[in-house]
Amino acid sequence: MRVAAALQAKGGEEFAKPGSIVEIKFVKGQSLSLTASRLLALMILTAGGDAWQDRPHRMRKADIRRGHKGNERISEMLEELHRTLFAIDDRSWRGKKATLRFSLISSSREEAEDIDGADAGWIEWEFTPDARKLIQESESYAVLNRQAVLGFRSSYALKLYEIGSLRLHRRQSTWKGDMAALRAALGISPDVYKDFAQLRRKVLEKAKAEIDQLAHFRVEWKEIRQGRTVTEIEFRFEPKDAPAQIATVDEIERHATGRKARREGSVESVAEMVDVGSVVKAAISGLTAAEKSSEIVFPQGTIRFNTETLAAVARSHGGGWDIDLIADAYRQQMGDRLAKLKGAKLLSSWTGFCESFVARRGRP
Repeated sequence: MRVAAALQAKGGEEFAKPGSIVEIKFVKGQSLSLTASRLLALMILTAGGDAWQDRPHRMRKADIRRGHKGNERISEMLEELHRTLFAIDDRSWRGKKATLRFSLISSSREEAEDIDGADAGWIEWEFTPDARKLIQESESYAVLNRQAVLGFRSSYALKLYEIGSLRLHRRQSTWKGDMAALRAALGISPDVYKDFAQLRRKVLEKAKAEIDQLAHFRVEWKEIRQGRTVTEIEFRFEPKDAPAQIATVDEIERHATGRKARREGSVESVAEMVDVGSVVKAAISGLTAAEKSSEIVFPQGTIRFNTETLAAVARSHGGGWDIDLIADAYRQQMGDRLAKLKGAKLLSSWTGFCESFVARRGRP
């Protein structure tokens, strides 16, 4: 919650989602749609460091609609959040192993439209006591990018993105489970994609393509078999290098129309018009009040004193290596391209390089 509050105070695109909520499992046969998953992410972003408190939270409808003319879908998303059940391992009142089932939202209020128009409306909600306890007691967190969250077209890709963001900075940045665990984690109904080849094609390959395009990391997986049957799967998450980070920032700032074509390297006649979010265009996270995104450039000498923002990124993501050592390696890799980088793209590229530096060399 301290991390969530700090990111919220910076007012950037990044926000923290408690690891306990990322890893929560859907009750068998239930899952959240893509739109409801996005709404839940925006709720957690809005609540910030206060998500664990027994109090209502509020958000403008305009920050949810993303350009839609009406608010009908907001009602549907709220109702879906109310009726979807989640499950965690727990203990009964007798101390025996038990399964706790609960919903995340206890109540919500949606303002009716009036003469002020749809954009003037607000929603208000409260998290359930079980959800608040889970959020408060979470010892890990995933840092998500709001533009990336709103850019995914697959609910499975969004869920795998959250899992990857949570696991990325651990010593073992992997997730491993059997087919039942995979379905529970991604919310895949037991009635669909019963054949693994179909699940690979319809879920995993599509999720990987979106994550590799929009996330600050890449995902690969290994299939573990018994005979010819896939019994387990292991995902591995690896941070992108600096040039790839720049390409990712460019992509999430572009209009979503044509994104699939750009991903596949083809020309697309788009009938799928996706609206530009009304909840984007905030300053990139990591900036201090004194340092504006457009002003940050990479210095020639030490980064210890020239810019606190770049130094803070290196200390946070550099795994304990000397920050000037990382900076020298970054200058060598980027070469002449570094002179053209500044602001948001520089910060994203620098963060990705620090992460990949640790991934390649380990910790000192």
